[in-house]
Amino acid sequence: MSIVMNEKECQEFLSEVHVGVISIPDGDRGPLTCPVWYQYEKGGDVSIVTPADSRKGRLMKPGVRISFCVQREEMLPKYVSIEGPVVSIEKADVDSDVKPLAARYLGREIGDRYVETTRSGDGAPDEVVIRIHPERWLSADFAKRVPQG
Repeated sequence: MSIVMNEKECQEFLSEVHVGVISIPDGDRGPLTCPVWYQYEKGGDVSIVTPADSRKGRLMKPGVRISFCVQREEMLPKYVSIEGPVVSIEKADVDSDVKPLAARYLGREIGDRYVETTRSGDGAPDEVVIRIHPERWLSADFAKRVPQG
């Protein structure tokens, strides 16, 4: 039996809350690979928020091809990996972009406090929303190898 997930299973898994790992080409160096919070709705683009002047932010340009993976670490493992281009980079809005992302991972109350403490004063980052369009999908659900019953 194949452990590959179908499109519906992949999109469902990707839409759940996981920490993603993004890989971005970086010239003569190896790709920048790091964990990120992300947002995904079935059939849409993967979006992340990052400071514009961060290494991630500087490497992201429209058309740059990105690899992105989410996984379940418990037994039995499951993962979805996508590859595709950056399709847009826009200035992030705290209320419509940053707070919903923090609430997705921390809950509304703690997420709002997190945003207030990390986005206040002169040290607040100039952030961007980066959207990546999934074109290629790789997946595995190792539970498909275990007999059900």
